[in-house]
Amino acid sequence: MHGAHEFLKAITVVLCVAAVTTVLFQRLRLPIVLGYILAGLIVGPYVPIPLVADREIVQTLSELGVILVMFAIGLEFRLGKLFRIGPTAGLTALIESSMMVWLGFMVARAFGWTMRESIFAGAIVAISSTTIIAKTFDEQGVARGLRELVFGILIVEDLIAILLMAILTALSSGDGVSAATIASSSGRLAAFLIGLVAVGMLVVPRAMRAINRLKRSETTLVASMGICFAVALLAHKLGYSVALGAFVAGSMVAESGESKQIEHLILPVRDLFAAIFFVSVGMSIDPELVVHHWRAVSVFAALVIGGKFVGVSTGAFLTGNGTQMSVKAGMSLTQIGEFSFIIAGLGVMLGATREFLYPVAVAVSAITTLTTPLLIRAAGPAASFLDHKLPKPLQTFAALYGTWVEQLRAPRAAGDSRWSVRRLVKLLVLDCALLVGLIIGASLFIDRVSALGVRELGLSPMLARAAVLVAVLLLATPMIFGVFNLTQRLGMSLGQPLSSEPNRADLAATPRRALVATLQLAIVLVIGLPVVALTRPFFPAWLEAILLALVVLVLGVAFWRSATNLQGHVKAGAELIIEALAAQGKADPHSSSDDALAHVQHLMPGLGAPIPLKLDAESIAVGKTLAELDLRGRTGASVLAIARGKESVLIPTAAEKLHVGDVLALAGTRHAVASAARLLQLGDDAAPEDNSGS
Repeated sequence: MHGAHEFLKAITVVLCVAAVTTVLFQRLRLPIVLGYILAGLIVGPYVPIPLVADREIVQTLSELGVILVMFAIGLEFRLGKLFRIGPTAGLTALIESSMMVWLGFMVARAFGWTMRESIFAGAIVAISSTTIIAKTFDEQGVARGLRELVFGILIVEDLIAILLMAILTALSSGDGVSAATIASSSGRLAAFLIGLVAVGMLVVPRAMRAINRLKRSETTLVASMGICFAVALLAHKLGYSVALGAFVAGSMVAESGESKQIEHLILPVRDLFAAIFFVSVGMSIDPELVVHHWRAVSVFAALVIGGKFVGVSTGAFLTGNGTQMSVKAGMSLTQIGEFSFIIAGLGVMLGATREFLYPVAVAVSAITTLTTPLLIRAAGPAASFLDHKLPKPLQTFAALYGTWVEQLRAPRAAGDSRWSVRRLVKLLVLDCALLVGLIIGASLFIDRVSALGVRELGLSPMLARAAVLVAVLLLATPMIFGVFNLTQRLGMSLGQPLSSEPNRADLAATPRRALVATLQLAIVLVIGLPVVALTRPFFPAWLEAILLALVVLVLGVAFWRSATNLQGHVKAGAELIIEALAAQGKADPHSSSDDALAHVQHLMPGLGAPIPLKLDAESIAVGKTLAELDLRGRTGASVLAIARGKESVLIPTAAEKLHVGDVLALAGTRHAVASAARLLQLGDDAAPEDNSGS
């Protein structure tokens, strides 16, 4: 038990040193988060400076920072918004977390760590830091679209972290990982969330509206904080994260409609305790231990930055967020934080890992915390650079893919194929579940079945194991073919909005094939990566890596062919656009070009809804090239064609210079096209920093 004087001394030292370092970092135009971490190093027990704060007190206060940050994030996520972005964020988080668990395990085994230490290492590098990202986003004023996507991914990651902790606890206690353990942990988590939301939605919004009618800001603040800590404590008592409870509390309070006022009231309190959280991170860094394990720290830091960037960017793009938004999300989530500390501490507490793993995790978190603000700041230029370096077919595909996803999400008329789509999805989920169950079951019982073959049939251990693997492959073959067949049928059904008019040649076949190839690749990643992550301790590394690489390679070749064919489809569509704009101009030079391009959309489906934009003398785009404007990189929209008097430009290159009177045919999502139009007419300040692609 700490006395009042120890508490006062600790908080005085922390806040005074943090005040000095943050002022210094503001003067140097560096992220304030780095100043907090430096303050933690100064007041920590590992640096010989006579300004030591009680580490236990600071860590207790830092827990309040995590709770308040998660509560504030919850205030931005009404449940309707959370459900809307849930599928996109969920699939992205599943792809990225599964890939990181597998990569972390492989790297740890390469360092010679034990099996259990490697499993914990994979879990540690899989979860990004909500607190670090929230603070950095606030400092840099990141716009709403990117915030929603990133925080949606983070919430799903937190749920995955809770499930991983339950599995790791069972594994460390000797119960082993089984389908029953995973199902039981998932069921309890789902029941907790459903019960909490069901009861909370009946009470919390009504109570907050009644309290707010009193028009007393201090009463509103105290009541909202009471709800926040009560739900966080309930989650802790039931064995879940206080961060998860605080987020759910914030979402329920947001349903009252008073979230803006409450957010304004808690902002100073949140910033104070969030600062203490980052100081506690700095206090946990032992420079001597970091130097001793510098190889592991360096490799895992590079793995977190590179692996999370690839995983998040891939998942976000496949779910229809566009190149710009996907790259920004990927570069924002390149760190680990509070959940990684919890998982590392759990391993040490259960005796599953040696004590070195916790400081290694803290050091990796500190390094990635230092790089996060820099990467977020560089995300825009990096997205533009990547877009420019992509091969032309991939540029075209990236520009149109978002429009297809937007069309697929749009409401359909009654009597369409929605029932067929739902039936195909159910069959696909069933086949995928059977395939995953077969692979996980085989991974858990392969040793027992192999021993049975040795004992009963007299086979050698190697031959018996090979026979089991062949049998599993034969049993899985019908399911694999079923998944590919259902994926193709689902792509064809989903691609009906891209179809051309009845009784005409199917001019939508090319974009639909590209959609099917992308859908198949996405399904393989969504299924394959979690299966590889779950079964990695039981199957040979080379077998899983080769099988997954072969499948991805085959699908990658199919995807490249479809993207190349799509380039020809777009070129033909651009020719039709030029002809339509020319014909419209001859018929009535003062008429709108919208009707002409609408007709092109019917003739050449898959191009989205091309929008014409005529450049006048006041447009800032006149005299500039498309490369100078960086239109696609900054907005996600593409110029399919340019009508210029008697001249015409099909699929213009980046070096094409724009002139007064040019009519540009813009393609992309509604948001992307609107952003491009503002940029072309009004200049740099008109184009938003982020583009959701939807």
